[in-house]
Amino acid sequence: MARKLAAFVRLSEVDLVVMSDLYRRRRRFSVGVDMIHQGQTDQSAFVLASGWASSYKILPSGSRQIVNIQIPGDFLGLRSVLFRTADHNVEPITVVHASEVRQRDLLSAFSQTPRLATAVLWAASRDEAMVVEHLVDVGRRTATERMAHFLLELGARLRLVGLGTREGYLCPLSQYLLADTLGLSAVHVNRVLRELREAGMVTFQKGRVVFDDYNALVEHASFDRAYLDHDGPLLH
Repeated sequence: MARKLAAFVRLSEVDLVVMSDLYRRRRRFSVGVDMIHQGQTDQSAFVLASGWASSYKILPSGSRQIVNIQIPGDFLGLRSVLFRTADHNVEPITVVHASEVRQRDLLSAFSQTPRLATAVLWAASRDEAMVVEHLVDVGRRTATERMAHFLLELGARLRLVGLGTREGYLCPLSQYLLADTLGLSAVHVNRVLRELREAGMVTFQKGRVVFDDYNALVEHASFDRAYLDHDGPLLH
């Protein structure tokens, strides 16, 4: 998380010590066991140390929409500790190790170091910007543009925390998870990935994304990473 926040603000030794206190309650979650439950009150938030998770909403019909994919360094459920009631679910995609953060601990940390509070606000704002892009994905981008944009965004996020390169990254997402994230059917996801692979732009097989032609993929998706705001700290 410190590496991620450093993209916005240079954290001092004091900031890092206060942040380390948020990591004291480490927990392990198995695949399929929700970390946060929609409708639950007095819910904790989590800082993801390892593993992947998904934030999702369940409709009365039982259908699911994944609204975001979480990776190491992400703050999960920030709204859950600030709102009275959690408005979404968070489920591990892989085995997850995360630090539980309670409301009083978070507010105490913010009072001790306003720079940390500012950095977390930046992270929350960046996440909101990603949700806006995901809305555009579902509403206006074609299926191949949608997939290309998502895979590029995920790659940029993973590079920020040292888990990916411009060449590619490991990715545990199944075609069913991609379908629920991008508003496509699993069959359509399979076809879209094949089209992108045959076009020589990206290959997603056996749990690994490989950018065969990164620049062509960026052009195809009209991917402008400015909304991720990863170009170096604004606050020193």
